[in-house]
Amino acid sequence: MATPYTERKISDPLLNPGDEPYFEAAAQGRLLLKTCNACHQPHHYPRALCPFCWSTDVEWIAASGTGAIYTFSITRRGAASPYCIAYVRLDEGLMMLTNIVDVDLDSIGIEQRVKVVFKNTESGMSVPMFTIDHSEN
Repeated sequence: MATPYTERKISDPLLNPGDEPYFEAAAQGRLLLKTCNACHQPHHYPRALCPFCWSTDVEWIAASGTGAIYTFSITRRGAASPYCIAYVRLDEGLMMLTNIVDVDLDSIGIEQRVKVVFKNTESGMSVPMFTIDHSEN
């Protein structure tokens, strides 16, 4: 039996100083990542220090917004509606913890290609999530 996706209330994320460009870009439909100019590693969640080499020489880069599902879990109980949480391996090589949305939850699988979509929180902030990329078929 199918588990259809149902829109649910999304809480506002807790913001850290310096997160503003990330969420401003999301409001414009763009996904940004931070990359380190010292070790050249991209990272997510964006932070002021590189988590690999601790350099402060980091900058924002535009992400492709595409990737593949690395792993996922569907929560069917204890929530107002079922939802899918997943790690997506972005084409840039890093993992991003996210939700898979706008798809029959029972059709989700490992290594499925996904693309970024932006969903509004309760207050209207835009946050990146992912949906199945049917253009890959």
